[in-house]
Amino acid sequence: MNYKLSPFYIFLFIFSFGTKAQTTYDLLYEKKEFIVKSDTLLYRIMYPENFSESNQYPLVLFLHGAGERGNDNNTQLTHGSSLFASPENRLNYPAIVVFPQCPKNDYWANLSANRAVKPISFKFKNGGEPTKSLKLVMLLLDEILTKPYVEKNQIYVIGLSMGGMGTFEILSRKPTTFAAAIPICGGANPNTTKKYALNTELWIFHGAQDDVVSPQLSIEMVNSILAAGGTPNFTLFGKDNHNSWDSTFAEPNLLPWLFTRIKK
Repeated sequence: MNYKLSPFYIFLFIFSFGTKAQTTYDLLYEKKEFIVKSDTLLYRIMYPENFSESNQYPLVLFLHGAGERGNDNNTQLTHGSSLFASPENRLNYPAIVVFPQCPKNDYWANLSANRAVKPISFKFKNGGEPTKSLKLVMLLLDEILTKPYVEKNQIYVIGLSMGGMGTFEILSRKPTTFAAAIPICGGANPNTTKKYALNTELWIFHGAQDDVVSPQLSIEMVNSILAAGGTPNFTLFGKDNHNSWDSTFAEPNLLPWLFTRIKK
């Protein structure tokens, strides 16, 4: 006997499956709020399997791009979160992973942008006050680093696009904190690199065909880090446009490299 499901039951099945998957996802990255006076930073945090406060774990801070800004405390997980949440990587690289979310009207980096041209024209400031969102991220990081279960010599930061810019900036503002950093399709003021070039190992990624954030920005950062005595890794994906994070996350040596970096 043949049975034909009505559209309603097909919808119900898909909805139920999606809800179950989303619930599992939510359980891996806990929803949190970090409140400082009248300001709130939304963030998600994932702890290792079988987490124990008597052990010590590396910490990964992930800064999302401009397209993931908002106040739902969810969209920031769009890119990169599955890399750390896969069963294999959770087994091989147990770590505490933090995904803060930047509001729509703010940036991770202190910059001005001219979006009337393509690629976008950016002017990065050297110093001055950080944006409200980056300041809250740094305060949150300071609080997490007081925990005895955080391995202080294995603090890492990764960011893509706007988050890649934020990655360079947080390095300049906390130059002795991070063992390694992975800025993806980002950029910054090259004059800031001397603050961290000798302290932090970097692997910088960009797409050669990026028509949103020019690859020349990463090239300038690499040249400046080299001039300051640093020895950065640099990967330029010849066929990639702005979404070079896809190729970055598919790089098989990415996590082995990251989690073997120890602060100098």
